[in-house]
Amino acid sequence: MKPKKRHSLLWKYLLLIGAALMLLPVAFTTITILFYEPSRGVLPDGEGGFLSATDVERLWHEEAESLAAAAPTDIEARLERWQSDYPDSRVVWVDEEGRRVAQAPAAAGYAERWSRAETIRFMKDGYDADPFTVVAQLGPEGERGFLALEVPRRVFESEPVNRYGLGEYSAIVGTFLVLALFMAVSAMFFYRVRGRLLRLRDAMTSPSTPGGLPAPVEARLPDEIGLLERAFNDMLAELTRSREREREEEGLRRELIASLSHDLRTPLTAIRGHAYRLAQEATTEAGRESAALIDRKIGQMDRLIDNLLSYTLLSAGKYPFHPKRTDVTRLVRTACAGWYGAFEREGFDIDVELPDEAVLWVVDPGWLERVLDNLFQNVLRHAKRGRYVGVRLEIDPSNGEARIHVADRGEGMASDSGEKGAGIGLSIAELMLREMRLAWTFESRPDGTTVTIARNLNET
Repeated sequence: MKPKKRHSLLWKYLLLIGAALMLLPVAFTTITILFYEPSRGVLPDGEGGFLSATDVERLWHEEAESLAAAAPTDIEARLERWQSDYPDSRVVWVDEEGRRVAQAPAAAGYAERWSRAETIRFMKDGYDADPFTVVAQLGPEGERGFLALEVPRRVFESEPVNRYGLGEYSAIVGTFLVLALFMAVSAMFFYRVRGRLLRLRDAMTSPSTPGGLPAPVEARLPDEIGLLERAFNDMLAELTRSREREREEEGLRRELIASLSHDLRTPLTAIRGHAYRLAQEATTEAGRESAALIDRKIGQMDRLIDNLLSYTLLSAGKYPFHPKRTDVTRLVRTACAGWYGAFEREGFDIDVELPDEAVLWVVDPGWLERVLDNLFQNVLRHAKRGRYVGVRLEIDPSNGEARIHVADRGEGMASDSGEKGAGIGLSIAELMLREMRLAWTFESRPDGTTVTIARNLNET
């Protein structure tokens, strides 16, 4: 299931990038407004505005027309007033004979005599040049000469003036500000995404329920992470239901095994009693052998039922466990003595090596003895061909730790002895050793198997 486009994290970040790109021109405009102001020029029009070059040219021609018949003194006064109003300008009056009649300011530097060629060159050089030059004829057909006005072109230009002296760096400053804003918003965006992912990770890796399962997380937003949170909650709910079904099935299985074990023991006891009576009344050797075989098989079945019940109780943690400081040397010696007759009847060579001093372990002596009984029984059942059993309790001089070795000379665990069962006995022994914080290792070869039991130093 994909999130809707408006809820997608990818779509949100693309919108963020688009907003940043759209913000760039707005930012540049704002920076220009904040950092710059246009030059105001030097030619006011008297109405709050400023004159353009076209306005100046028009006004100068109008001025020349108004002075066409004026007295020379009036013309000179008017020129001086014009130059006074606009200090950056220069004005000159040249009569029809090429003589300079008046100039303003007084030190303007115009020539006293103007030839026709000089006049033409002056007009030509002033066209579209700096300073801006306007030449207007004075009188009809220039009967009284001409009036010339020169104004620096800078007064007409609206070059921006930098208010804070940043000059060309203002554009860089504006770009940096936009990028800084974009990075800050992006950092906030990804910080929130990272926080949600870390919260989900913590929920996955920190079991908080009695069954060791994580707690559900709150799916706040309908984006990709929100969908992941919902999927996690769905998976958790399904796993919880599965655990519940598993516990129910495990409970039913244990009850079934316990009931079957109890129900089977009653007829087996009766059968064993009748087998004993049959053996007493048998008149032939074959009859007595059959009665003995029946008794042995009943014993095997009884042990199998006991193992099955023990395994069920051990896996459920309900098997009686009473650990205490136990002399392992004495316990191994007692276990070997109990099995000595069985091994002797089968013709086994028995080799027992035990230290004189006591070896103390904190174990349940009944459990450890049952583990040894299970190993001895396996030797009798699966390693008869070797006719050897070796039991050794050695102490490692490097760390003082003791190890129990049970060895045989059979054909190894990979061979088929013809008496393989379901392996419940070994499973029981492993559960008991684990509960007592012991560990065992197997070294199996075609010429024999050695089982070593030692304390598990990796567990606290």
